[in-house]
Amino acid sequence: MHEQKEGPPKGHEPRSKAVTLLPLVAATYFMVSGGPFGLEDLIARAGYKKTLAILLLTPLVWSVPTAMAVGELAAMHPDEGGYYAWVRRALGPFWGVQEAWLSLAASFFDLAIYPTLFARYLGRVWTPAASAPVSTAVGVTLVAACTALNLRGARVTTGASIALGVALLSPFAALVLVAWTTPPLPALGPEEHATGGLFASLAVAMWNYMGWDNASTIAAEVDRPSRTYPRTLAVTLILVTVTYVLPVSALDHARLPPSAWTHGTWALAGERIGGRGLGSAIAVAGMASSAGMLAALILSYSRLPLALADDGYLPRWLARRSERTGAPVLALVVCGVAYSACLGLGFERLVELDVLIYGASLALEFVALVVLRVKEPSVPRPFKVPGGWLGASLVGVLPLGLLAGMLVHGGGDEGGGSDAVRVAVGVIAMGPVLYLAHRWRS
Repeated sequence: MHEQKEGPPKGHEPRSKAVTLLPLVAATYFMVSGGPFGLEDLIARAGYKKTLAILLLTPLVWSVPTAMAVGELAAMHPDEGGYYAWVRRALGPFWGVQEAWLSLAASFFDLAIYPTLFARYLGRVWTPAASAPVSTAVGVTLVAACTALNLRGARVTTGASIALGVALLSPFAALVLVAWTTPPLPALGPEEHATGGLFASLAVAMWNYMGWDNASTIAAEVDRPSRTYPRTLAVTLILVTVTYVLPVSALDHARLPPSAWTHGTWALAGERIGGRGLGSAIAVAGMASSAGMLAALILSYSRLPLALADDGYLPRWLARRSERTGAPVLALVVCGVAYSACLGLGFERLVELDVLIYGASLALEFVALVVLRVKEPSVPRPFKVPGGWLGASLVGVLPLGLLAGMLVHGGGDEGGGSDAVRVAVGVIAMGPVLYLAHRWRS
């Protein structure tokens, strides 16, 4: 059983190298968002007005309750492994392993998305990157580079997130400014356009607003985590919403037709509105976004095999750390190889699988929140979900209700929602098998 701790335990980075508020905000931003890239499918399916409504409502239903629950749990138990440690503490080792498996399984699909997006935006400035063999090589190279960055330690990786965040958001600030200060473009198509079902649209919106628990896995490497995590989540939630809504509303004002939206359209929009220089800058921002998300999420997910190895569920060699940087060297290498092997699946299918499997792990976190209110009522909670027992019990209703609604509509979607549900169920079912196999070996 993990015990509460404010400072990094033996073998972790010393306090002088701990991650502070600003780097953690930058890393959490990339773990959750990475800027407006990824909204293209949503705009093409729903049009601008519905997209803006979804972008304003989704955080209220999906993100705010999740961030509140994560804020209480992370401040209460800032343990290595984050959500794995919370669920294990609340529900026992079986469910702790399920939480870790679901998160790792979701990461296989999630992290395969970003090298694909990186290659697409690189293709805007270097055409060969758009072809299949070259894009795969680019993706593998990006995974290797982000893994190498993580080998230098959590503080270096989160510090790099600040620089990548500036490179990402600066061109969008210019895009918003130019779009709102110049006459709108001549209308080239219908104002609203929809090409897909509710399942895929909800999946894209939820994917762009999920991941609030990811930063919790590095809690042992964060300075004063009980105070830093709630502040980080509040700041990041506002930043994510603003950096979604402002660029979309600006392009609505500029009258770029929704029917024109596909992967790479942000760069095209920048070129049409602000010239070739702005278009190229947004293409570079797309690469910064993909690299930042990949590096930050490798930082997060690599701590799961580390925590599982510490608890005896995985081989002990996965728990080995660099004496100089504190990074889990072998866990990082294994994760990098696994993520490279998942390259090549389509964007939409990756998103659907990611959301479904992540939703199952999120459900366990909401249960852990309530159970720990019963089991550990006297443990200090620097941040607490308001509303007492009722608030703790109901905070997960809206996020899980949204997920259930997506599942109900998924079977009838022409986008392959029912296939994604079946694959997700199969992946989830592997968790108990893995736990029982471990018990049998033991």
